[in-house]
Amino acid sequence: MDLQRAGVRLQIVLGHLSRPSAPAIVANPILGPASSASCHPQQFQYTLDNNVLSLEQRKFYEENGFLVIKNLVSDDDIQRFRAEFQRICRKEVNPPGIIVMRDVAIAKQDYTLSEKVVSKIQDFQEDQELFRYCTLPQILKYVECFTGPNIMAMHTMLINKPSDSGKKTSRHPLHQDLHYFPFRPSDRIVCAWTAMEHIDRNNGCLVVLPGTHKGTLKPHGYPNWEGGINKMYHGIQDYKKDKNRVHLVMKKGDTVFFHPLLIHGSGRNRTQGFRKAISCHYASSECHYISVNGTSQENIQSEVKDIVNRRFGMETNITLEDIWTFRGRLVKGEKINL
Repeated sequence: MDLQRAGVRLQIVLGHLSRPSAPAIVANPILGPASSASCHPQQFQYTLDNNVLSLEQRKFYEENGFLVIKNLVSDDDIQRFRAEFQRICRKEVNPPGIIVMRDVAIAKQDYTLSEKVVSKIQDFQEDQELFRYCTLPQILKYVECFTGPNIMAMHTMLINKPSDSGKKTSRHPLHQDLHYFPFRPSDRIVCAWTAMEHIDRNNGCLVVLPGTHKGTLKPHGYPNWEGGINKMYHGIQDYKKDKNRVHLVMKKGDTVFFHPLLIHGSGRNRTQGFRKAISCHYASSECHYISVNGTSQENIQSEVKDIVNRRFGMETNITLEDIWTFRGRLVKGEKINL
């Protein structure tokens, strides 16, 4: 790709995208169906041995696909992230590439942009304060257990789940994050998701299906939900209810690490407040890109292309690989492939 074409693509993408000293560790935070593994170190597939995770923690993640670390991010850091989010909502700062989203229930109403109407911001890699979350040493220490020492921050979000309007649009359907990613292998990808306040079933905590990370990527699409669904909120098609779901009740600063094939989602926010969380998906820089043409991921690529084309009033040949190439940022080690 020549430099002029690369510059055009970069312009398109950027226009479209927008510490406790001794944290407590909980391998199994919920009494429920999540189970311990009966595996031996030589059978470990999803974790790496770098003397951070205990044997019990490694077994738990291997079997269940997620791990909660209590009290990992300090109150001071969370307050700083909250303040920067508010500045973005008030348009006091406008980082390049950032996406500001509103819940579909209020998206067409004439509200002044503020914290009360923004449901999520994505791609804050150019915002120095929020991106600091992705570089916190206590976060990266655990990320390395899943990705290895060469770490790329790929996808960033701050979620401000609003009080549900009654149309149930604050729900997020059960899905697998790998549906959005054109890089592999999946076992060297992990999400860090930190609660910015107390989160439980009342305000829409994460719900996970333990062990589903051992399966394959399932076809995704928009669910046929009454009341509407937010843009890009794809869910697993023909999903059959699973009794073995676990609701992750988390306190402020608690962080869950989970595999990109783990089936998860979140329920409605039944409170009058907002439910905030900040997250980053990381991948080993040794991962490689794949083409999603002809796969179940082709629909998300087509949707991204349509959004770009409508926004700029021009036809582009942008691909998911282009998007993630420009989004990714090296945060530890050396850049190899991504």
